[in-house]
Amino acid sequence: MSDLKPSNAAKMAFGIRLRDLRLDAELTGVELAGRCGWHKTKVSKIEHGTQKPTESDVRVWATACGAVGQVMELIATHREVEQMWLEYRRELRAGQKHIQLRSMALYERTRLLRAYEALFIPGFLQTFRYALVQFEIHARLHGLPTEDLEQAARNRLVRQRLLGTGTNSFSFVLEASALYTGIGGAEVMSEQFDRLLEVTAMPYVSIGVIPLGHQRSLYPGEAFYLFDEQHVRQEFWTGLLRSSRPDDISYFVRAFAALRDQAVYGRAAREEIETARRHLRGT
Repeated sequence: MSDLKPSNAAKMAFGIRLRDLRLDAELTGVELAGRCGWHKTKVSKIEHGTQKPTESDVRVWATACGAVGQVMELIATHREVEQMWLEYRRELRAGQKHIQLRSMALYERTRLLRAYEALFIPGFLQTFRYALVQFEIHARLHGLPTEDLEQAARNRLVRQRLLGTGTNSFSFVLEASALYTGIGGAEVMSEQFDRLLEVTAMPYVSIGVIPLGHQRSLYPGEAFYLFDEQHVRQEFWTGLLRSSRPDDISYFVRAFAALRDQAVYGRAAREEIETARRHLRGT
């Protein structure tokens, strides 16, 4: 994973956009600061993402650059930057069992869910025991209470009632490495493999696996979920990136298409699952 948090990257990208406005207006940083009534270092800090501008700052900046017509769009982007990064520490305060139900309405109204996972089985496809072990790992990592873990696992499985109904369609792409990440030991993983094989036979659901050693046209990356072409979520160790910006959606749609093209499906995908099972058994 990159050392640069997505939140900081987004702030830097917004700063670059403001810098481009200044350059288009043929102003130096000192000149812009003078027009805005700021200390000369403030412009540099905002452009480099080390100081967060207020909405008032954005309005003053755009006006000083003769770009009043872009103010509303800039403010909307500024708010999106503030909302797109959600730290797990804040989200987890409500408890893991509540988080699993919080997004249920989003899943229900999504006609096509596209999900990519490199390290784990997607939550939509997990068994109860696999989910329980994963929640135990999260609890230890984040210092969370453990009394609600079984309910959290049961709540995660609630969303699986949407699979195979035709009301919602699902496209999952897994790196084969996700099949080799040992969660809970051989018995839990074998049960999980059975569940994957069961879901591959469901209508309106596709599960693709990118084999180990497969020649890549796009490298593996962090997990992400696309809800139609309206919303994207990408998971990191310390937080969750979420966005509804068209340029972000377009980026992840292209990435998913490239990853999907590298995956195998049907009998070949089932063989990848069975190969992982044999590896787990040492046979």
